Amino acid sequence: MAPPPSANLPLIDRIQALVKTLQFAWFSGHLVLLLCIFRYSFSFVSFSFSSRMARFTYRTAFISAALTYGIVVYKTWRARQKVGAKHIGLLGLLSDENVQYLIMALVWLLAPQFSLAMLPYGIYSIFHVATYTRNNVIPTVQPSKVPAGASPGTKPPANPIAEAIGNFVKKYYDFSMSIVSVLEITLWGRLFLSAIFFQRWSWTVLAIYTVFLRTRFAQSSHVQDSFRLLESRLDNFVGAQGTPPAARSAWEVVKNSARQFHDATDISKYTNGSAVPKKAT
Repeated sequence: MAPPPSANLPLIDRIQALVKTLQFAWFSGHLVLLLCIFRYSFSFVSFSFSSRMARFTYRTAFISAALTYGIVVYKTWRARQKVGAKHIGLLGLLSDENVQYLIMALVWLLAPQFSLAMLPYGIYSIFHVATYTRNNVIPTVQPSKVPAGASPGTKPPANPIAEAIGNFVKKYYDFSMSIVSVLEITLWGRLFLSAIFFQRWSWTVLAIYTVFLRTRFAQSSHVQDSFRLLESRLDNFVGAQGTPPAARSAWEVVKNSARQFHDATDISKYTNGSAVPKKAT
């Protein structure tokens, strides 16, 4: 992330320098996404999903999501071009989680509304907005300066708001990523129910999202942990006394099918043992 403008510049110049950057557009996209989710929540609680405002805020949220992830993908591409990096190919491109979320943002934008799909993007945006505010907005509006007469090498005092934001991010980031993984798994279940009832575009979206979630499982320890927790809880539930044998058999079929799907879609088998790198997000 680029540093904020010099503290020696006038306030207006610092703000102008900040808003002219592509990073500020990225930040604005995340901020607009959060505002859209906030406004959409009123339509959600009032069950007015099909109102004009609900449709507008829903679509605008995913336009903003596509913009923000598109900017990151573009900056990554430009950085590789500058250093003359070797072309990574289609598989390497699709292994980038920013590309994955960009593709899904476009899918949600074009598909029928699935309100739950907004929440993972919203949680990511909370931390992106918080981090950018801490590292760029606050130092631009209220830069910390070394007190007059201080000895050389003295660091400027930390801004209390920036410190509070930093503590919030450190404290809740991992927990929030676990929530994101649970939401993404729950969303698959929501799509599966839609597909069973043959809702419009449901099977197409389910197929695309299944590929997305399989890739997330390969890359994210949080998604893996959430699947293990889900399996453990269902094992305990199905293994309880009084559970019909048919239910236990059905659960075993589901687990075996899931494992077979996992093994059949293991990308490392098709890339000479070079697995997709795992990420903590």
